[in-house]
Amino acid sequence: MTYDKNPFPSGDADRHALWEMLVRRDIDAFIGQDWSMVEDDFVADSFFGMHAHFLSNADAWRLQFPRLEIYRDEWLRQAKETAATKFAEPLREALFRVTNMRDIDVDGDRAVLHKKFDGSVAKADGSVDRLKWQTLYFCRKVGGHWKIAGFVGYMPHPLGS
Repeated sequence: MTYDKNPFPSGDADRHALWEMLVRRDIDAFIGQDWSMVEDDFVADSFFGMHAHFLSNADAWRLQFPRLEIYRDEWLRQAKETAATKFAEPLREALFRVTNMRDIDVDGDRAVLHKKFDGSVAKADGSVDRLKWQTLYFCRKVGGHWKIAGFVGYMPHPLGS
């Protein structure tokens, strides 16, 4: 299967590892509702997340996740809600299909990642879940491993739409 192929070769170690963390591991953990798979991927003591509420006006974006525990609880809520949904196609494959994270800027021990969701996932009842948003992740290399320091998420994709 190539739908879950990392677009960065192992020779591009930083981008390869960042993609594995924020695409493959995130999808697998989310589908499995298993926070323990990703909990060590965060700079827990200083993490924060902004919620753009799918709005183009940055003045409306809010510090909705001032602590990792708050984000964890929302992530688990969404994972549980997704797990309760019956899909007409394999969810893992669909999530890889609609996820694009090819823009990764790395400078030393810092990175900014552009993760975009653009597509639909067919539901068993004939409707679709439309995924059309993006997230900017801010990562730091800590102890030789990339970790998520924060993000601005749930922005419209494309921005300005």
